[in-house]
Amino acid sequence: MFAQRDEPVSALAVGLHPVEPSYAHVIRIMTAFVMLPLLVGAGVLEFVLQRKIGMQPGALLAPVIALAAFIIVFLPQRKWKRWGYSGVDEQLRVARGWLVRTDTIVPFKRIQHIDVAQGPVERVFGLASLTVHTAGTHNSIVTLPGLTRDDAEAMRDTMRLHIRREAE
Repeated sequence: MFAQRDEPVSALAVGLHPVEPSYAHVIRIMTAFVMLPLLVGAGVLEFVLQRKIGMQPGALLAPVIALAAFIIVFLPQRKWKRWGYSGVDEQLRVARGWLVRTDTIVPFKRIQHIDVAQGPVERVFGLASLTVHTAGTHNSIVTLPGLTRDDAEAMRDTMRLHIRREAE
C-alpha cells in the first residue's frame, strides 16, 4: 500500500520499511542541540574550578566533549536504523527503539485524526513526521518521523480514504 523502497535492511523485522536515511542527520542535529547546554555547563564549571582549586585546563571539559562527540556521531545512526513502518491490511505498524523496542500496530478504523508536521531541522532535509491520533488514552498518539513530505502526505491520504470508507 505504501511506497516500496529498495534500501539496505536494518535491524528491523522483515517486512518493515526503514525511514529516510537523512533522518539520521536530523537526529544528529537534534542531539547536538541537547548536548550544547551540557557542554556549556561543563565549560563554566571547569572555569570556576580552575579559579577556586586550580584544576588543570581540560580536566573536566575534555571528557565531556569526548562523550558528547561519541553520542552525537555514533548514537543517531543506531537510533535511525531501528525505526521502521508498514501499512498493510488496513493498519499502520511502527517499530522503533534501541534499548527498548516498541512495535505499535494501529488499525485504520481506530484513527481519529492524522497530522503531517515539519520542524525546522526536518524541513532542511525535506522530511516530515506523520502523527496518528486514536481513541483511548494509552498509546493514543503514534508518531512516525523521517518520511519525505510527499510520502507522509500520501500515507495520510491513504489512511483518510480508508477511514472515509469505514464511515460510509
